[in-house]
Amino acid sequence: MKAQILYGIGNIKYAELDKPVPKKGEALVKVSYCGICGSDIPRIYKSGAHNMPIIPGHEFSGLVEECKDNPSLVGKRVGVYPLIPCNSCAQCQSGYYEMCEDYNYLGSRCDGGFAEYVSVPVWNLIPLPDEVSDIEAAMIEPMAVAVHSIRRAGLLTNKYEVNKNYDNVTVLVCGLGTIGLLTAMFLIDAGFPMTYCIGNKDIQKKKLFEMGYGKEQFCDVRYEDTTGFVKSLLGGKGVDYYFECIGRSESYEQAIKSTAPLGTVMLVGNPASDMELGRDVYWKILRNQMTILGTWNSSYEGRNGRKKTYHDDIQYVLDRLVNWKSANDLGPGYFEDKSNGNEAFVHFSPEMLVTHCYGLEDLHKGLDIMKRKSEDYVKIMVKMV
Repeated sequence: MKAQILYGIGNIKYAELDKPVPKKGEALVKVSYCGICGSDIPRIYKSGAHNMPIIPGHEFSGLVEECKDNPSLVGKRVGVYPLIPCNSCAQCQSGYYEMCEDYNYLGSRCDGGFAEYVSVPVWNLIPLPDEVSDIEAAMIEPMAVAVHSIRRAGLLTNKYEVNKNYDNVTVLVCGLGTIGLLTAMFLIDAGFPMTYCIGNKDIQKKKLFEMGYGKEQFCDVRYEDTTGFVKSLLGGKGVDYYFECIGRSESYEQAIKSTAPLGTVMLVGNPASDMELGRDVYWKILRNQMTILGTWNSSYEGRNGRKKTYHDDIQYVLDRLVNWKSANDLGPGYFEDKSNGNEAFVHFSPEMLVTHCYGLEDLHKGLDIMKRKSEDYVKIMVKMV
């Protein structure tokens, strides 16, 4: 089979190698699509992976071609949860697999999806409803990451119902990469009308408007002062919930300064460097009795035969994808705005965030765009079939 193999930092090559042979408890998946994650760039060009040589790529979908342990899965389209838990640590025993203390991970610790075939534990396979396309299935993982942060912030109840006291709740999403835009998408889908976003690219603005956001809900930091934008919201008291999706000291500090007393800062972005806070900013956390929360990966209960519960972010994503396809036959998704007495429907789907798609042999083109930021992009996909 063909694959992109990372032999060392900066040394990734398109090569031929043997098709993997699935072990007991695994299935052989023929990959359909694999997304390039922002974390793939430092992994390939700066820090390296945990084990090398390795096939990167952890956001992928495919078709089960072989599975001796569960033949009924053969021929099924699947998404993949990339984190492989140990199933023995305290966190796994409590069902919080995303916080496993000794996990494996497809694409960073073992071979992943930038290949024609991958061996995947059966537990990690996500059977797909007919309504979910292969390219959407390759975005299940980042979608679930966004959902997990919203749930951790308390904006979805344990039963995944929207918190009904949202009418006067102000929410701000700062940093509009793939995760930030997906967070914005799920927030507007959940019915939070007072959600605002901070970004710095025309493509981000375009995608937000396509989701149903208004011009007054977007702050372009290239032309506007972020502090002034936040002060313009509800008399400048700050927002109730702030999703920090960048991971830099200055954006962390801005989050604290922009959040109201008793408000919540949800830290989503992976840190780009050491994080530091000035003394006066730290005092603001204390005196305003703010809540600072972290989020990591997403929750998933796997193929364990149990009824899915509110812990399963993956199931929530699948449910929403199906709902978006079926709602009033309006297309891939819709947002209903009755604020002006009129019904306006805006279509949205995670697929709308895909700006580039390359064949496996041209993976380097997508990597180069993301590394050099040579052109506007949101989600770059690799198509295998």
